[in-house]
Amino acid sequence: MRRAVWLVLAGIASVQLGAAIAKDLFDRVDPTMLVWLRLASSAVILLAVARPRLSGRTRHDWLVVTGFALSLAVMNYSIYQSFARLPLGVAVTLEFIGPLAVALAGSRRPRDLVWVALAAIGVVALGWERADLDLVGVLFALVAAAGWAAYILLAAQTGRRWRGLDGLSLASAGAAIGLAPAAFLADAQAVTDPELVLLGVAVGILSSVVPYSFELAALRTLPPSTFGILMSLEPAAAALAALLVLGESLSPLQWLAIACVVAASAGATRSTTPSERDVDVLKYP
Repeated sequence: MRRAVWLVLAGIASVQLGAAIAKDLFDRVDPTMLVWLRLASSAVILLAVARPRLSGRTRHDWLVVTGFALSLAVMNYSIYQSFARLPLGVAVTLEFIGPLAVALAGSRRPRDLVWVALAAIGVVALGWERADLDLVGVLFALVAAAGWAAYILLAAQTGRRWRGLDGLSLASAGAAIGLAPAAFLADAQAVTDPELVLLGVAVGILSSVVPYSFELAALRTLPPSTFGILMSLEPAAAALAALLVLGESLSPLQWLAIACVVAASAGATRSTTPSERDVDVLKYP
């Protein structure tokens, strides 16, 4: 159990380190191109590992994995656009509304309104210091939240229809193909710079391949409810990574807002029923 917890925490650190490195590169490469490099590199690695079987698939199998790819593209594109406009911790906190909504949607217990209220307090507190927040960045973060919620729901269906990493690898490839035109229109010159390409690959490994592999290994022994609670640390981890790597500091009110969302996410995950916990509602791709 202890090893599994450390694997999840290492995965969280890897995701947010990758995000901080990505944001640090935005003055050299357009965010759309960087998110494409992330998706493309992780897709190549995942396809090489999974070697998905394509024959014998039904039309519904392909519809599910296509929707999964679309959610992955929307989520990653939107959150990188938000990173370009907002502090990293604020963007991830707003994005976390998506999985939090999924966690709460299946519950009918009155006490879960406490978690809704706590999350709402956090979001209101983030917007209280209006001068610090870019409206477009906030909107992109909320679109990313919707994409994350769709990703969670489609991940469950994909997992039932595709074995192992097959669905994720195909969805990653589909997302990379879908974003390619926008990426090359935004910054085609970036792919001619070997250093930028290597950094994009590093972001893909840190933000997708490493955390997913660690989480997959951890979930073999870690209860999904415990996993969800650990994943609720993502917003705080993002703020800490931004502070250490980018020098982004937050106000005390913004730290309090992040704490509210973390507490609401942990509480919502803890209060779900055993059947609801079968879906990893706070899983980050």
